[in-house]
Amino acid sequence: MASISSSRPGPSTVRTAARAVILRGSELLVVRVRTDEGEFLVLPGGGQEHGETLTDTVQREVFEELGLRVVPGRLVYLREYVGKNHGMHRIHGRFHQVEAVFHCACGDFSPIGGGLTTDRRQIGFEWIPLEKLADYPLSPQGLGAIIASPCKMAPRVTWGMCTEGLPAAFLFPLFTFRFLGV
Repeated sequence: MASISSSRPGPSTVRTAARAVILRGSELLVVRVRTDEGEFLVLPGGGQEHGETLTDTVQREVFEELGLRVVPGRLVYLREYVGKNHGMHRIHGRFHQVEAVFHCACGDFSPIGGGLTTDRRQIGFEWIPLEKLADYPLSPQGLGAIIASPCKMAPRVTWGMCTEGLPAAFLFPLFTFRFLGV
């Protein structure tokens, strides 16, 4: 299988991933990442393994990265990321990923930071006040506004370069037909 994050020519695949919106009161848990392009914040989570459900993926990834046990709830956001269309196209030119973002409950934050394996670019984690999300380099752009506003926490989907997303009424019929083989 070819590398999906490579900018080299060759066959590529679409990667699926799951991420977590984890709230502690009015704060959001994020992971700080450093790349050649700079530092930014992302939601905890990562790539789906073959045979794994997306909710299993988010549970495994959050545990691996942060040592936390989470219970996935509702789907908050669905995003299609095509690297060549974004600012990090130099390193993500051939990267194509579909991310499902779930609201996750966590009953015990005491083991935070005790993850088994961190991503190589992960340099830490932090809690961000919801009312100040716009002041932080949260990726993708636009996600902070959805998370910060409870009325916007209905499922949304983005395709390509869109950041606002589509309402759940559009999202669920699309996936219903796909899963039913229609």
